[in-house]
Amino acid sequence: MAWIWMLSVAGAVLLWAVSLGRILSSPTPYSLPPNPRFLPPLGDRRSRNVLLVLAHPDDESMFFTPTILFLKSKGHIIHVLCMSLGNADGLGDTRQEELYNACAALKIPAEQVAVLDHQKLQDGFHEKWDHGLLAELTMEQIQLWDIDTIVTFDIYGVSGHPNHRDVHHGICKLLHENQRGNIEAWELVSLNMFRKYSGAVDIWLSSLISSSSKQLMYCLVNCNPSRTFEAMAAHRSQWVWFRRLFVRLSSYTYVNMLRKI
Repeated sequence: MAWIWMLSVAGAVLLWAVSLGRILSSPTPYSLPPNPRFLPPLGDRRSRNVLLVLAHPDDESMFFTPTILFLKSKGHIIHVLCMSLGNADGLGDTRQEELYNACAALKIPAEQVAVLDHQKLQDGFHEKWDHGLLAELTMEQIQLWDIDTIVTFDIYGVSGHPNHRDVHHGICKLLHENQRGNIEAWELVSLNMFRKYSGAVDIWLSSLISSSSKQLMYCLVNCNPSRTFEAMAAHRSQWVWFRRLFVRLSSYTYVNMLRKI
């Protein structure tokens, strides 16, 4: 029986190595399937103004790094709207500063980052966020920064955190109420437990699903995973052992599946 286990472990290591090699094979971030029509420039503008809408500081580094790096490689301008300070443990001011540091590591200037501290949008598993308020606050930033594209969580919020899910519902409400329909929105697809912790290996299934889906969906590949580690390490108060392990094992470090809302 021992040889079966050894063979299984060797196979898993080989698959991981091949998958990581596939990810690192490109000098720049890329999408699967390759499609130049994915997020093309709008009108006579050479770049898009993209708003990444988050619930807490560290969401951008832990979950969205492949998307951020891909968008920046295409010349798009990224703005970050974080709906809370992440003050559940009383570290709100610290976590706000850490978010700015992480965004700097990802080459997002501080003036393109907004962190809110609304009394009705406080961090916590038992906090219910008002979807209308989320839509209203997001629209303020859209108008301020002339946003044309939104990226945010899907209905499951990656980790199932209710704050993540409320952000999704808030963006959906905004899109429903936006009569002009001039805002394009994409959601980060939540994965099951096996895929979530399959690391680089998930590139094969994500690319297959994105290519065969009847919905508009793309797999964005992070060809430089060390950028994720660097950004997440900027969140020093959160950089504990289990998050270090998560970042190394999480497929969100290596690939993002974006689906159009």
